[in-house]
Amino acid sequence: MIWVYALIGLAVGLIIGALAVRLGSSKLREQEAMKRDLDKNKAELEEYRKELVSHFARSAELLDNMAKDYRQLYQHMAKSSSELMPGLPAQDNPFNYRLTEAEADNDQPPVKLPPRDYSDGSSGLFRPAENKEN
Repeated sequence: MIWVYALIGLAVGLIIGALAVRLGSSKLREQEAMKRDLDKNKAELEEYRKELVSHFARSAELLDNMAKDYRQLYQHMAKSSSELMPGLPAQDNPFNYRLTEAEADNDQPPVKLPPRDYSDGSSGLFRPAENKEN
């Protein structure tokens, strides 16, 4: 019977000791505080990222509006300069770059294609020797 009381006392002592260590450990409290700080910093970082994405989306929208307005202003100035100074040579006109009708109707800038590295037909440079005429 003494063994039973000793085992029960040992079990109760272990439980009380585990609770005391768990509640009284300063390292455990520091870990919990660090975990809370980490979670808070992660939430702040995510909020900052959302604000940054929103900022750049708004900036892109404003730049697009500004580009459209600049294009309209340039079109107006080019049209006005050709109407008000009809005899002015193209090289003397500050707005000598004329927009085609398709470009004027389109809000997108004209597409500049890179030069091709081949020609449409053969140049005759590599003709067989019997076909060459001198």
